[in-house]
Amino acid sequence: MKLTARLSRRLLSALLATSLAAAASAAEQTWVTYEPKAGPGKGKHIVLVAGDEEYRSEEGLPMLGKILSQRHGFKCTVLFSVDADGVINPDAGGSLSHPEALDSADAIVMLLRFRHWDDDANKRFEAAVNRGVPIIALRTSTHAFNGLKGPFEKWNFGKNGGFGKQVLGETWVSHWGRHKVEATLGVIEKGAEKNPLFNGVKEIFANSDVYEAYPPADATILVRGQVLKGMTADTQPADYRTKRATDKEEQGVNDPMMPIAWTREVKNEAGKVNKIFTTTMGAATDLESEGTRRLVVNSVFWGLGLAVPGKANVDYVGEFKPTMYGFKGYQKGVKPTDHKL
Repeated sequence: MKLTARLSRRLLSALLATSLAAAASAAEQTWVTYEPKAGPGKGKHIVLVAGDEEYRSEEGLPMLGKILSQRHGFKCTVLFSVDADGVINPDAGGSLSHPEALDSADAIVMLLRFRHWDDDANKRFEAAVNRGVPIIALRTSTHAFNGLKGPFEKWNFGKNGGFGKQVLGETWVSHWGRHKVEATLGVIEKGAEKNPLFNGVKEIFANSDVYEAYPPADATILVRGQVLKGMTADTQPADYRTKRATDKEEQGVNDPMMPIAWTREVKNEAGKVNKIFTTTMGAATDLESEGTRRLVVNSVFWGLGLAVPGKANVDYVGEFKPTMYGFKGYQKGVKPTDHKL
């Protein structure tokens, strides 16, 4: 009896220790990984990098990671900007949780704004880029970095256009539509209608506004943004005229319509080629549009050289009710583990 009791106490202690260790591990984990179900993405690791103060990438990218993993078979890891206590803080511009995940990335999906990571994170990101991984860049990724030092200064906003201009094809220029007043309706570029990126895509809508953008000649423009009078897809196109800093005279806000999605292929410093998909849409609320969401999911398949599905399943995995974008108002007290399946 005494031996049995001692063994029972030891077993209980061991179970308690294991439970406490697991709880501590969960509390310390500052990223989330979605293990894949069966699908065409088997064997591919997508790293989604969230880090902006305004467009709720910390909400939108976990949602995309769940879809890509559970609907299409990709392993997905989402990285965040976090405080020292592991709580998500979009304002923590120097933070990138678990940059080690980039070492095995087969593709990167990013929504960043003015990040200034440490050298370790920058080196891992640069190494992934130099391997030639495809990059799917959303919204403010056009001005992803600022305040970087040393060899990474080349990516800073304003430094020859930074990472945005040099790699993605454009940096931050201006709001073309009125911010938080005029939404965006996507118009497929003439001649691009049969591009597989549009497989299954019907309406392309974003309740964020159109950015001014001038992709380089080597870019393939896919979608232009029609500025709307209101914040819903059923409102009429804006028809006012305005004088822009780049204009000699007033012209219609939809003349020209700015590119809002394009692809390009860029040879990096290591001599490898990165397939790039850039869209100036991508706020978490933009991704409520099924067509916009499907365009982004299709771009992952395209970037990896996989056949784009005829109509990719982009149904949410679980609930998705994104917070409206803005510099103030992100959800406080959320940990990366709160985004687990």
